[in-house]
Amino acid sequence: MLKYKKADNNGFSFLGLFTGAGGLDLGFELAGFEHTESNEILDYAVNTLKTNRPNWNVVHGDVREYAPSFRKGLDVLLAGFPCQGFSLGGNRNEADERNSLYKEVIRISKLMQPKVVVMENVLNLRTMKHPVTGISFSQQISNELAAIGYKTKFDFFRVSEHGVPQTRRRFILVASKEIDLDYFQFPVKEQHTPIKEFIYDLGKNISTKLNNHDAQWGFKSYAHKETGKTVSQSDEIVPVRLSRTASDGNPIRSFDVPFPAIDTATVWGWAQGEVKAERIHKDRSGSKYVRNPKSNAKLWRISASRIRSFTPREYARIQTFPDDWVFCGNNKREFQLQIGNAVPVEFARRLALQIKNGLEAFVNGELIKFTEAKQVQIWD
Repeated sequence: MLKYKKADNNGFSFLGLFTGAGGLDLGFELAGFEHTESNEILDYAVNTLKTNRPNWNVVHGDVREYAPSFRKGLDVLLAGFPCQGFSLGGNRNEADERNSLYKEVIRISKLMQPKVVVMENVLNLRTMKHPVTGISFSQQISNELAAIGYKTKFDFFRVSEHGVPQTRRRFILVASKEIDLDYFQFPVKEQHTPIKEFIYDLGKNISTKLNNHDAQWGFKSYAHKETGKTVSQSDEIVPVRLSRTASDGNPIRSFDVPFPAIDTATVWGWAQGEVKAERIHKDRSGSKYVRNPKSNAKLWRISASRIRSFTPREYARIQTFPDDWVFCGNNKREFQLQIGNAVPVEFARRLALQIKNGLEAFVNGELIKFTEAKQVQIWD
């Protein structure tokens, strides 16, 4: 069972914007920061937050209409603003109106004057150009923070090098008026984290009882085939990609490496018993579910004795949410949007520990080069 040991209260506070299912906020809470307020627009995500943290003050509404309930004394402002306009998995449109929501972070930073601002998004902020200024969004955001007195430092991370079993890459910007960012150090990368320790137990034992985990064999698909042959004790379970069948990567995944990035669209699952994957040419004339009839790409097809899709809990494990974090929603889409859009909790926690180091160094008047604090992830 995936659990975390919460650090003692470190005396610093945080406020979350675009909180979603709470990955970034939860990571900071686990590192010992005190929650003050969160803002989120999606009703099912708000239900998730209130279910798990009934003591949190969660403001349900559009960030453009959000006014914090207090003005002074905030240590850290968190903002994982929407990525759909920047992401390769989304529209990647410079003029997408959601791309301008970072300005709400600037507005609230100017209003509240937090000691630190932490912004999170996709890697493409370093290359996509702002439609007005023509400079990268990462530099544009940095310039606008500088205009209200903040120094900034940003970098890009592969979270599999920070305790998360997937290759997801993230952009992190830290802004501060008080921490000497010349001495601030982001989390130090480690060896890549393989997947087996996180989800193998759930694939192996379908009867495990957990929140958001109703595991059942039987995947209905026009593409993949369950043969129905008897499964023996020696038949290993393997994780497989069930959607995006034209992808170049083999859909059968190894337990010994990180998983591909969990997103809001790709369907993953398990297969067991004589598992095979092959690429075929598809006759696209008059066939069902053909997105591009002119394509000649080969498609992956999986056959196995039995197949099932991942449960929300298995996706959440890969995003390093603890098993007692309950997701609320009315359908699979709402679960996957919350989990796929979240900041992996373990990466958020490690980032929070570095922010804590920086704030403590300021309080003590020290100029030190920070090193990453000891990790305290606990498994039962």
